[in-house]
This record gives sequence, C-alpha cells and structure tokens, in this order.
Amino acid sequence: MSTLPAELDRLYLSHERNIQSPDGAEPGLIAPDGTVRAMVLELARPADWTLLSTLWRGVQTDLELPAPAIAVSGIDAYQLWFSLAEPASVAQARAFLESLRLRYLSLVAPGRLSMMPAVDTASPGKIHHALLVPALQPATGRWSAFVAPDLAAIFSEEPWLDLPPNPDAQAKVLARLECIKPAVFHAILEHFSPVVRPATAPMSSVADERDGSQANQEVKASASHGNSLDPKGFLLGVMNDKTIELHLRIEAAKALLPYFEGRCGSS
Repeated sequence: MSTLPAELDRLYLSHERNIQSPDGAEPGLIAPDGTVRAMVLELARPADWTLLSTLWRGVQTDLELPAPAIAVSGIDAYQLWFSLAEPASVAQARAFLESLRLRYLSLVAPGRLSMMPAVDTASPGKIHHALLVPALQPATGRWSAFVAPDLAAIFSEEPWLDLPPNPDAQAKVLARLECIKPAVFHAILEHFSPVVRPATAPMSSVADERDGSQANQEVKASASHGNSLDPKGFLLGVMNDKTIELHLRIEAAKALLPYFEGRCGSS
C-alpha cells in the first residue's frame, strides 16, 4: 500500500480537516479557522529551474530551513512547497513567501510568480490555495508531480508528466523532507519583517485579508531599504517612506523616540 497519503498528511494537510474546501481547493490544505501548513511559491511563463533553484538552495544555506518540495505544475510552472509543523495564518504565510520573493526573486516580473494561500480581495472570507500534488490538470490533460532535486532541471521545457506519477515514488520524494518548526518560522518573519508579529491565536479570514495587506507593505518597506537588520535604519526607512500607510509610519516614529531623546531642548 502506498504511503503517499501519509506523507501528504505529515507535511501539508491541516490537522483539522474542512468538510468542504473553499473555492474547490484540495480538502485538507485549509483548516476551518483559515490557517494553513502548506505554503506554495510558483514560477511560470516560463518555468525556469535555474532561477528558482537559487531560492531553493538559498533557504537551506542562508536561512537553514528544511528543503521545500519541488513540483511541476502540470501546466507551465515549477512550484516549491514549504511545510509548517504548526499552522499559521494566511497573513503570516504571505509575509513569509513575500520575504523570500524579495530576497531571491526581486527581479522576476510579478506576473510570473504566484504565492499561495491567498485571500480573495473581491470576496472577503474566501481563501485560495494550490491544488494538492499530484493531480491531473483538466486544462492540459497532464499531471502535476513532486520531483527529486537532481531531476528538476529536465522539466524546464515540459513541466508536467504525461502519465500519472507512481504513488510510491512520490512518497519517496516527500519522505526526505521536514517541516519548518514554529520557532524557526517566527524567527524568519521577524528577521525580514520586524513589524510583523506572529499571532497568538488564529485570525479570522477577514482579519487575514487586512493583516496580509499590512504584512506585504511592511515586507516591501524592509526590502526597499536594503533588508537592513539595523532596527534604527529600518524604522527610519519606514517612517520616511510615503508609500507606506500613515499609521505604520506613526508607529515607526514612536519606536524611534528613544534614539533621539535628549538631543533636543538641552540648549
């Protein structure tokens, strides 16, 4: 009997299953409270493993994260599947993926990249996620599949399988992977986006939409100022960046006050 369902459950599926998954996404990827354990970054049009492999290697060597699974989409893309040991909100997942995009793929046209999960801004409360791999893609009649790192490059021209992948072989690919531990995940969020703080309790879908937008603004602010890890430099950048929401700039100014106390009014 194949162990593929067990490996998918270990790495990606919610501990609390939805009876009906929103928007047709694979049941189990989104918990009833809107949290997720799977985070997917996709590069398409064209699929370019040389480019995406920079991120795949970088998260391991630079950030000491477990290797994400590599998948071909069955259509036109490569995907990296990150696994969380404990569920996170959509806002946290988006902030994590956006941080990686800015660090490793900032020069890639936004239209070539997809990051999931995502909140449907046109319909608050709806969460989109990727289709669980492996799966038949109705649009092409081809299959998505997880692939071993040493074979990933050969799918650049055709990021799909013509036949259903062997379940045991898929399980073998996943068996080598590990989940990102909660402390490590939260440290990454704070490392790249100091204003974003891990939630102490799951957020509602509406809150995720609001906080996800805020998280993206904060991550972009960090990147625009060189991803500096110096708190003063980061806060100055946020405070002076007119593209950032005013309330965030005010908070940054408040946080900077200790740096400037005693400099004025002494004469």
